[in-house]
Amino acid sequence: MAGEKNVETTGLLGWVDARFPLTSTWKAHLSEYYAPKNFNFWYFFGSLALLVLVIQIVTGIFLVMHYKPDAERAFQSVEYIMREVPWGWLVRYMHSTGASMFFVVVYLHMLRGLFYGSYRKPRELVWIFGVAIFLCLMAEAFMGYLLPWGQMSYWGAQVIVNLFSAIPFVGPDLALLIRGDYVVSDATLNRFFSFHVIAVPLVLLGLVAAHIVALHEVGSNNPDGIEIKAKKDERGIPLDGIPFHPYYSVHDLFGVAIFLMIFSAIVFFGPEMGGYFLEYNNFIPADPLKTPPHIAPVWYFTPFYSMLRATTSDFTAVLSVLSVLGALWIFLRARIGFAAKAGFAGLLIVIAVLMQVFDAKFWGVVMMGGTVVILFFLPWLDNSPVKSIRYRPGWHKVLYAIFIVNFLMLGFLGTQPPSDAYNIMSQVGTLIYVAFFLLMPIWSRLGTFKQVPERVTFSAH
Repeated sequence: MAGEKNVETTGLLGWVDARFPLTSTWKAHLSEYYAPKNFNFWYFFGSLALLVLVIQIVTGIFLVMHYKPDAERAFQSVEYIMREVPWGWLVRYMHSTGASMFFVVVYLHMLRGLFYGSYRKPRELVWIFGVAIFLCLMAEAFMGYLLPWGQMSYWGAQVIVNLFSAIPFVGPDLALLIRGDYVVSDATLNRFFSFHVIAVPLVLLGLVAAHIVALHEVGSNNPDGIEIKAKKDERGIPLDGIPFHPYYSVHDLFGVAIFLMIFSAIVFFGPEMGGYFLEYNNFIPADPLKTPPHIAPVWYFTPFYSMLRATTSDFTAVLSVLSVLGALWIFLRARIGFAAKAGFAGLLIVIAVLMQVFDAKFWGVVMMGGTVVILFFLPWLDNSPVKSIRYRPGWHKVLYAIFIVNFLMLGFLGTQPPSDAYNIMSQVGTLIYVAFFLLMPIWSRLGTFKQVPERVTFSAH
């Protein structure tokens, strides 16, 4: 029967199976792992993220063979890789392009989860592992960005590490611990190199394994948000499920082929991507005595960097007022117990007071970190009676569209030099981003929802 542990008893495979669960693992995660039969193109991005992870590890190994984690020699070692090492330019461009493409596929993978409610019960832990992977990627990318020891590497690290000094009481000591010196220096480079090459990848691989194991334990979601395990045949196989291998392994190979064509086109014809993938200032050796006119992180950090810059003293005053108004609304209108009302309202009042006690720089750091951390709580913020966007009211789709456009706008603003107009746009965009999640418990349950079918909707193609 499906799901039983069938072990090969003869030959080399039988010898291995008696000592290692090779066949049973193959069956559990591939040939007898039943996935919904209505996957669409949005489901390419999980396997593509795994592919890019492999590309990054392999190219990273070859780069480490020639890279020197030394402030005096790091930039020259990168130049040596590009000019002297056979095919070194290709390996370096694959690694730099892979960093950006990693975030492209991860952002799209997370967006699919947002569309189809892939964070809802019973997949809360799958989502939490996924957000933890996203945080690890951000740490890995930030630390790797310093290693070329170019102008933007140096000054970007200087700005970001200095943010930690804004944390009350422990900030200056924490920033000193991260840098290993009073300024970004050789000690910082060695710290970041160690974490980028060893520590963070180990954590990342563990989280990826946990993410996949948790997913295969509860089963994949689908565009209809229907649990296929609810309806099985007499053999215990989901009626709307098909084996992942060979059906989706071949399906994913098509996505891999398209992705590799795009990836190769970027590597060979536009690895800098107009300065977004590889910034022009990073082709200049780091100079601690010459600050670039405009310091900005790589494109995949710019939405959060934009929220950091938007958090000024005036903006914190507005947030304080909104916190007080929110406390009043909770106390007067929320349909929860008195103790819960008092607790939530009191918390908002405390936040409003603290916003006037600590400086805006600290709250900018809180805002930048909080906009990522809030993703962990998404399974409990969404109160919609249906999972998939397909069966939600039309105006819900408009909200999702506004959220996406707003996120892209914040990303663009983060690449631009600061100005009054851009700052106001960033502040409005930050409010929209935060409101989307904080008000989700309210708006997600409003409106007229469509009837969810009992079986997945599928048409052969």
